[in-house]
Amino acid sequence: MSNEIKIEYVSGAIIVRFQRPEIRNPLSVSVLDQLLEIADDVGTRSVCKSLIFIGSGESFASGADLREITKLNSETAPAFARKGQALMNKIAALPQITIAAINGYCFGGALDLALACDRRIAAPAAKFAHPGAGLGIITGWGGTQRLPRLVGQTNALELFFTAEYISADRALRIGLVDIIADDIIKEALNKN
Repeated sequence: MSNEIKIEYVSGAIIVRFQRPEIRNPLSVSVLDQLLEIADDVGTRSVCKSLIFIGSGESFASGADLREITKLNSETAPAFARKGQALMNKIAALPQITIAAINGYCFGGALDLALACDRRIAAPAAKFAHPGAGLGIITGWGGTQRLPRLVGQTNALELFFTAEYISADRALRIGLVDIIADDIIKEALNKN
């Protein structure tokens, strides 16, 4: 694994920690590739009860790496979208419990990752957004399908079209997260 991700094994759980807080833990192509490998590996581990994702610093993750997004064109964008979709579908289909332990900012593709998980636990300071509309893009990783199913069409459209952040409290009220906890890792391990 690169320095972008750290893996920990705790009480039957695999914890994947995003480790680039200085740039808000982007889900770069190399991170997507590593997550695909992790999901393949976890799927074969009968002793693993859960897969937990968490960020570092003030961010869970910032979604796709915008430096990479700006280099996409009409020929390369579809493959990039399919890679993200494949990852989110793989995570959603894992037999283990998948948990997003959202410690801070959760934007764009990172929100898609959280939506692909079975459970979402937020720290009180967590913030959520799908900022694509402000950038002239929209997620291609399955969030447009999963978000309305979870929070309803009205709330989903508001998140997609306004690109504004919502708080953990609001996320709980609309059903985006299951619980708010001060110690999100402890709470995630209790769900094991």
